[in-house]
Amino acid sequence: MAFSSRSLSLLLLLAYFLFIQGSAGELLCEDLPKNACAFAIASSGKRCVLENYVMKGRKTEYQCRTSGVMVDKMSEHIESDECVKACGVDRNMVGISSDALLDQRFTAKLCSRACSQNCPNIVDLYFNLAAGEGVFLPDLCENQRSNPRRAMAELLSSGVAPGPVSVEKASVTTGAPASTPALIQI
Repeated sequence: MAFSSRSLSLLLLLAYFLFIQGSAGELLCEDLPKNACAFAIASSGKRCVLENYVMKGRKTEYQCRTSGVMVDKMSEHIESDECVKACGVDRNMVGISSDALLDQRFTAKLCSRACSQNCPNIVDLYFNLAAGEGVFLPDLCENQRSNPRRAMAELLSSGVAPGPVSVEKASVTTGAPASTPALIQI
């Protein structure tokens, strides 16, 4: 009896490991917990996105999903707590949005040396979100350093639209080109 119980335990442990890791050890967004989803990149190179939905009892549930947004030169990445803190991002962010760029405090953290030199995943995401709004992130960072109010005025005049990007519509390829200039440091 002990042999069959031990074998069953081993089999269940193996099945659990395969379920959590996905096939061939891949990082799958759908397997990530809520607190590791935002700013993660799956093995496929696609960004993970936290989505919310309301259950029958009007309780909001959260689930990690694979977006259609590809990242160049990066995969199987879960953002570190150090980068989340240094860049001023929120692990509970639902969707993918450029809205945070309108917050001077956020932009100051994003453009800081601690973030821009150590957190390429977050910088790449916001570089591409800014570009989608017609804003060149290194210029925004320079303006943030020299004149924060002017930086926000220029960002607003670029036509930044409020609201998160729909996952279905976010099928653009992200990933700053290899020649992307470094952000200007504060």
